[in-house]
Amino acid sequence: MEKQAKILLIDDDPDFVQATRMVLESKPYQVVVAFDGDEGLAKAKEEKPDLILLDIIMPRMDGFKVCEMLKSDPELSAIPVIMITSFSERVGETSLAMSQGLALEAEDFVDKPVAPAELLIRVERQLRKKAS
Repeated sequence: MEKQAKILLIDDDPDFVQATRMVLESKPYQVVVAFDGDEGLAKAKEEKPDLILLDIIMPRMDGFKVCEMLKSDPELSAIPVIMITSFSERVGETSLAMSQGLALEAEDFVDKPVAPAELLIRVERQLRKKAS
């Protein structure tokens, strides 16, 4: 049997976390959850996930800062990061957020609400890239 990929989901919205966890667990993924940036960084170090889904807008430490810290840590820098945001509700900020996220070396960027099928395609794409 193939090893289950471990995905760390860092988001402060419990409803989004629950819905996303259900989508991911419909596939052979193990999901670890953190509800803020500090907890997310601690769980990334502890769990060594195969992929991180990272919300941008969070209290205390935003996703940009979390991504910067992940990518500057030699133990964690190879973990692919998909940044997730609801910036699209504020037209015009999305491209700025995307360019900022990619400048921080995030591997991908998706807008909320994200369609379950689209999320799974992006997750699988990053896991395949990491494996190759």
